[in-house]
Amino acid sequence: MVFLAVLLSVVLVSGCSTDENTPVDCSDLYKAGQTVSGIYSIYPAGGAPVWVYCDMISDGKDEDKGGWTVFQRRMDGSVNFYRPWNQYKRGFGNVESEYWLGLENMYQLTRNRKYMLRVDLEDFEGRKGFALYSSFSVDCECAGYQLSVSGFTDGGAGDSLSGHNGQKFTTFDKDQDTYDSNCAKHFLGAFWYSNCHGTNPNGVYLWGEDPTHYAIGAVWSTWKNTAVSMKSISMKIKRVS
Repeated sequence: MVFLAVLLSVVLVSGCSTDENTPVDCSDLYKAGQTVSGIYSIYPAGGAPVWVYCDMISDGKDEDKGGWTVFQRRMDGSVNFYRPWNQYKRGFGNVESEYWLGLENMYQLTRNRKYMLRVDLEDFEGRKGFALYSSFSVDCECAGYQLSVSGFTDGGAGDSLSGHNGQKFTTFDKDQDTYDSNCAKHFLGAFWYSNCHGTNPNGVYLWGEDPTHYAIGAVWSTWKNTAVSMKSISMKIKRVS
């Protein structure tokens, strides 16, 4: 089956609850025996299904066992990530390649459950690194979808995200950063900007190093620098038992 777009019907106010056989996230699917990475439907709000890519990787380490729900993925530049607030709220893209799961879905997933975060990176020379965070959550829209992230463990990429902890989400049409101007407009992306960023995963998809325009690419500054855009970057969460 070909998914031409992410099916992101978010139940903004839901009185429904999932039964024991309905997966809330990829962790539920992994526990139910789904060990192959791929596209699955989950139910973050207990209402309409949401299509998502589940990363079921496992290399024997507890933190790397499968069940990762991918909420952000860049890999080929096929999707434009310079988008307005309402699209970042509900989600967009192609779940087979590049997509954003949606801030409301992230809030629904993390509001009553504990999650860890993994960020996987690859440059255009094939080098890979990752960053792991033991705690990740997104607050409600009324709080600006504020980010809470902590508990960094280095997987070779360094920590470019902790500086964004406590920040609200900013898009070019909704400025909630601490900069005196709009970070999303300056760096052609959307993120939990502060003043402004150590990482810009939703920035312009550039082919490697390009210092022409400062820090507009999908950069992770502690691994490379602000001029080097990643070939691929994915952000994924897994429930902490």
